[in-house]
Amino acid sequence: MTRGRAALGVLAAGAAAGAGAAAWGTLVERRRFEIRWETMPILPPGSRDVVVLHLSDIHMAPWQADKQQWLRDLSLVEPDFIVNTGDNLGHPTANAAVEYALEPFRGVPGAFVYGSNDFYGPSPRNPLKYFGGPSKLHASAKPVDLDIERQTAFFESLGWLDLNDKAHAIEVRGARFELFGTSDAHRDWDRLDLLPTNVDEMRGDVPWSEDEDGPAPVSIGVTHAPYRRVLDAFVRQGADAIFAGHTHGGQVAVPGVGALVTNCDLPRKYASGLHRWQNRTHWAWLQVSAGLGTSIYAPVRFACRPEAVVVTLTARV
Repeated sequence: MTRGRAALGVLAAGAAAGAGAAAWGTLVERRRFEIRWETMPILPPGSRDVVVLHLSDIHMAPWQADKQQWLRDLSLVEPDFIVNTGDNLGHPTANAAVEYALEPFRGVPGAFVYGSNDFYGPSPRNPLKYFGGPSKLHASAKPVDLDIERQTAFFESLGWLDLNDKAHAIEVRGARFELFGTSDAHRDWDRLDLLPTNVDEMRGDVPWSEDEDGPAPVSIGVTHAPYRRVLDAFVRQGADAIFAGHTHGGQVAVPGVGALVTNCDLPRKYASGLHRWQNRTHWAWLQVSAGLGTSIYAPVRFACRPEAVVVTLTARV
């Protein structure tokens, strides 16, 4: 009897701890938005700092007023450039909420790529399958189309550049940037075969192409899902830095262990944060955001707070 009671006590304690963790992750932590601050020394010597605000995986729903206001307040950071790595929409009627949240950044230059959740709305599924490997869109599923045309028009009206399998050049605070990106590799939409051509054509059109006295441009790759094939291709293309999202930082992590999954083939140690991505003889800075949201059908985060990232680009020493 004593052993039985002890076992029941252990089970009860475990159940209570599990319930408490679930309540914390569902009701509290997923709304504890934070800013992560990073420094990346990639600018030519003598350059002024450039402050980059990295937004990702907002997964906005119309009723998420706290998230909308928190995003608006990020304008107080006064970024010089914005990188948005996709999955902004989390509901079929969320366009107006995203527009309200990001309107304060009108006139701030930026660039964006999309994730599949910018095209298709979320659908009910067992959240435990997330831990069984990268999620897939089943042939039997009938995804809800989102208003991607409206979102693109809005982003471009803010002054942001479309990098979905495209390349652009821009000058910010005297620093010259070559930007190139891909569409969502998680759905095999990335066209890495177009990357060299896109970059060559962009370089042929930039106003500083024959200015030998100006500072060398900094190359930045932008993608939603950081699959290794994309990261390796960016490094081969000469990227100094890479920005990505998609992983949600694992969304559920174990203290002292870290993320359990990345929802792609990226090793778990790169699930979020600033790292070096090595490709044989070359490497680039890799900035992976844990993102700001979750699917409305899996509204939980544990030991993985939602984040926006402020990266200060500084001069190389």
